[in-house]
Amino acid sequence: MNAAEVMQELETLGKDRLKKMYGSNGAREPLFGVATGAMKPLAKLIKRNQPLAEELYATGNYDAMYFAGVIADPKAMTEADFERWIEGAYFYMLSDYVVAVTLAETDIAQAVADKWIASGDELRMSAGWNCYCWLLGSRKDGEFDESKLSRMLDQVAETIHDAPERAKYAMNFFIYTVGVSYLPLHDKAVETARAVGPVEVNKDKKKSKFIDAYENLKKEIEKGRLGFKRSYVRC
Repeated sequence: MNAAEVMQELETLGKDRLKKMYGSNGAREPLFGVATGAMKPLAKLIKRNQPLAEELYATGNYDAMYFAGVIADPKAMTEADFERWIEGAYFYMLSDYVVAVTLAETDIAQAVADKWIASGDELRMSAGWNCYCWLLGSRKDGEFDESKLSRMLDQVAETIHDAPERAKYAMNFFIYTVGVSYLPLHDKAVETARAVGPVEVNKDKKKSKFIDAYENLKKEIEKGRLGFKRSYVRC
């Protein structure tokens, strides 16, 4: 299939209800409103196709950009490619669930994520922290530098309350993911979550809310889910 044929197929799969929901989360036109599950048969047909993924991502259509992440060949992508993709990721559903997820399947994931975390740019920071979450939740503990992750927990504790909005969500998720999926630092993650406490988000809206890694960690501990690793990253 070529890009035009894929776009036509995605358009037929679009639902107004999902289009409105994606829009309320930050997606902008053009978009069709395609459920991620509805993309699976098309993805099985195409499999991995990096040139096609690049064409689709460049359309600026949210659904096409998301599908680009599904069929991308991460190992064929360079750091420059990921920089181009994060530049085009205009809201968190692209930065965190397309770019960060795709990056997590590469050997350069940590190096790129480190740069994004240090960038000071909201969506790059969000993608960087989320990339670590995808990595920690899918790779063996032995693939990580314990002292580095420990320093990252310290960084979160010191900066999360003043971080950009989407970075707050990602940093909160990082504490939680370390606590659940990286056993060498489970205790420190719990201590960090307790010390950080509830984090206020959505301050710019009529009613803010609080996210709390400690409360979520307690639930996972009670369920006996420590050490959880997913068998795949992308859908």
